[in-house]
Amino acid sequence: MSKRDFYEILDVSKDASEAEIKKAYRKQALKYHPDKNPDDKEAEERFKEAAEAYEVLSNPEKKNRYDQFGHAGVGGASGGGGFGGGMSMDDIFSNFGDIFGSAFGGGFGGFGGSRRQRVNKGSNLRVKVKLTLEEIANGVEKKIKVNKYVGCNSCGGSGAEGRSGHSTCPTCGGSGQVTRVVNSFLGQMQTTSTCPTCSGEGKIIKEKCNSCGGHGIVKGEEVITLKLPAGVSEGMQLSVNGKGNAGARGGIPGDLIVLIEEIPHAELIRDGANLIYDAFISIPDATLGTNIEIPTVEGKARIKIPSGTQAGKVLRLRGKGLPDINAYGRGDLLININVWTPKSLNKEEKAILEKLAQSDNFKPNPTSKDKGFFSRMREYFEG
Repeated sequence: MSKRDFYEILDVSKDASEAEIKKAYRKQALKYHPDKNPDDKEAEERFKEAAEAYEVLSNPEKKNRYDQFGHAGVGGASGGGGFGGGMSMDDIFSNFGDIFGSAFGGGFGGFGGSRRQRVNKGSNLRVKVKLTLEEIANGVEKKIKVNKYVGCNSCGGSGAEGRSGHSTCPTCGGSGQVTRVVNSFLGQMQTTSTCPTCSGEGKIIKEKCNSCGGHGIVKGEEVITLKLPAGVSEGMQLSVNGKGNAGARGGIPGDLIVLIEEIPHAELIRDGANLIYDAFISIPDATLGTNIEIPTVEGKARIKIPSGTQAGKVLRLRGKGLPDINAYGRGDLLININVWTPKSLNKEEKAILEKLAQSDNFKPNPTSKDKGFFSRMREYFEG
């Protein structure tokens, strides 16, 4: 099932302001909040869907990539590999719980209640992946080894030595927050802040893990399978949810940002979804016509060069270019014809050409059908 448009999910226009996007998300989040819709799987999916849309549209960089490349630009590519994996409930309440305000007790630490335990989130990682034109044309699956912070095996990521290494924070009673009542000329005012003893985690470590020193994470590596969609381009960034550094003490992992690098093709030049090939033919072949073999991303193809072909003529093979990243069709392969002029001649060749030069057929006589450079360029850009 294809992913819905993020603007449609939040019911906002593409030029909506940051405040309008935030207001629209809050409306959707409160409508489908799990406390309001218990045991409703469809509402839960709508709740997650709205959070994913807000996570992208509220971030200027991600919003720009989404506007340019759609879901593929922000990790919405199909085919698994971690792309477009959605957000978990922990992700949502950790990152956006404050947007719910006082509704549902703030919406932290589970589906409602007043618990506001902080959830640590690991940092994002960036990797560069080099792709050939053939891989870009067809999409590709790649396995990469990433050096990163992973959960500590000794303590299971908790940071504590043994099962009894944790205890409930005595200051906040496990809620992760402290509430103070202050008397002022306006009367009593209640303020809530992160617990200074446990830093909002709701628990403290009595005995730190010997392997990770209480952090719950250690340096390690992971082999990650990426399924890169067809049609990606140089500089595009794709996001793999949850494949960045592990979060401290059982926190949420960050994301893996994949930067696409394009390996130049030996013969084909990329121009968006189109490919360009410079074909060189001899004067006799241009005059008499011939068949030539040209490279494509799928192998080789033979094309016919009509007799009387002029230098600079562009032949178009429709659909032989690259696919559009958003599945809007496929580009063309444009063959630019260059007529090769010999740089030196022997006496016999020179004599033949001098004789041919006297023929009216060898004297330039352009017609309205013979387009000049600017006409060809206009025709090319107009498609």
